[in-house]
Amino acid sequence: MESPTLREMLAAGVHFGHKRARWNPKMEEFIFATKNGVSIINLEKSKAMLEKALQAVTDEVKAGKNVVFVTSKRQAKEIVKEAAISCGMPYVVEKWRGGTLTNYEIVSKNFKTLKSLNDQIASPEFDKISNIEQNKIKEKAAKLERIFGGLADLKKRPDILFLIGAHDEQIALKEAKNQGIKVVALVDTNADPREIDWPVPANDDATKSIKLMVDTFAKAIAEVKPAKTEEVK
Repeated sequence: MESPTLREMLAAGVHFGHKRARWNPKMEEFIFATKNGVSIINLEKSKAMLEKALQAVTDEVKAGKNVVFVTSKRQAKEIVKEAAISCGMPYVVEKWRGGTLTNYEIVSKNFKTLKSLNDQIASPEFDKISNIEQNKIKEKAAKLERIFGGLADLKKRPDILFLIGAHDEQIALKEAKNQGIKVVALVDTNADPREIDWPVPANDDATKSIKLMVDTFAKAIAEVKPAKTEEVK
């Protein structure tokens, strides 16, 4: 399990926080300086927090826990989706749907509906129904895929949320805390790190920074994730 070097983090702009006017005082210990009105994150502390978070998350994954990658940031959607898929973990790359955790039993019915619709579309009988009915089914499947597609393989409530931007995913964060679900998150200078189990001080807006951080977690998870075993029938 390797974490990025300070040079790599610097090149990716991990150290660039928000304008000082938007800072959260609870992030003060992680801010190195203010330059041209922008808070600069202390990369040595970021690296230490990143390594701590990586160790904690990989320990959980070794024990069979799952990690849901979460972002609603437009610039991060494809990065996060690809990273999650690469390590076989679920993801949400749209606006978080309230109740996904707190009302999981109800929300998860959408996952089964999506699977049923996809099976129906793939079946030979699908071509025998009218075009109007086919389009209705495809539209419903496409809508559910967009919202819940990344969670479709979940068999139970998530164990850990990985928030790409703690400040921007408040609904998901509150639901996780309500359900006792652990949270690892990129925490920019406008967020409160106390709310996160494993905060990682980092620029959560720039694509290079997001990609470096997300890919680091994905690779670490992939290295330790237990292989799937065939169910005995």
